[in-house]
Parts: sequence; C-alpha cells; structure tokens
Amino acid sequence: MTYTIKTVRHEDWPKAKEIRLAALRDPVARLAFLETLEQAVARPDDFWQGRAQASAEGTSLRQFVAERADGEWLGTVTARVELPGDDTAFGQTAEVPQTHVIGVYVQSAARGTGLAERLVGAAVQWSWSLPSIERVRLHVHEDNARAEALYRKVGFERSGNTVLVPGDVPFHEIELAIARS
Repeated sequence: MTYTIKTVRHEDWPKAKEIRLAALRDPVARLAFLETLEQAVARPDDFWQGRAQASAEGTSLRQFVAERADGEWLGTVTARVELPGDDTAFGQTAEVPQTHVIGVYVQSAARGTGLAERLVGAAVQWSWSLPSIERVRLHVHEDNARAEALYRKVGFERSGNTVLVPGDVPFHEIELAIARS
C-alpha cells in the first residue's frame, strides 16, 4: 500500500470533516473517541475550517493524514499543544508543556499495515520539533487493548494516571506518555 503522510492544510477542511465522520461511524468509535457522530455532524463548517487552519499554522495543533496517490485519505491523527495552566481533556490542567495525541483513526482496509504507527510517529516527531515540549501523551479506553498495544509499540508507556470516561462511568481512560529524552 502506497501513501504519503502529510499535514492538513486549510483547503483540506472538507476531507478533514469527512474522515472524522468516518472515524465516528467505526464500530469501535465508542472506545476510541469522546465525541459522538451526532455531535460532529452538528458542527458548522467554520469549526472544520478553523481546525484545518490551525493545523496548517502548526502552532497549537497539527493534524496528519495518510493520503493515497488517488487522493483518498486512509487515516489521520492530531497532536494538540497543552501548556502549563491550560485546561485539557477530562477537566485536567496541564502541568508541563506537552502535546496530546488525539483522533487516531485508520480505515479498516489499511489496519495492520503499519500505517497507524507511521501516523502516530509523525505526531510524535512534530511534537519534538517544538523545543518547549517535555512530553507527548494520549489516552486510551481501558477496554481498547488493540489501541494500547499500538501505542506501546511506538514507545508510549503507562504514566500511572487514569480518568473516568465522561458518560461511560465506571470505565477509565488510561494515560500513556513518552517523555523527551
């Protein structure tokens, strides 16, 4: 399978929206995403345009996609910068400069090909290109062993932190992280 990993640009917003909706239609979306399909569909186009613009600027977040030669997007990942004092996912506050890897998705036909590892690797590499970033983190649902195995393969380790899954109590999201070496 031939593809290129690229950064989402402002003009890519319709495809960024399309791949997010595809991810939320996936049978395991409830384990992988906090947002529902209904919530994403209700977002106005200016939300998607703003997110694509932020990715293109690359200062607060960066979204990567795997694109085939025919233009089809096979997968995506986003890394969002979190600075000390920022409110982060799950109502927490960032204590150190870090990035948070979110929105990891690969089409079912491309799973098991190494594509997910390359996408997550691109997010980690971008994170390390930001000199102030001390660690890269992500969260994985406690019942999503396949995703945790992928992240551990790329170098993430359990940090010891867990949070309750909003709307899915008593389940937890497990934090995995990589510290800058």
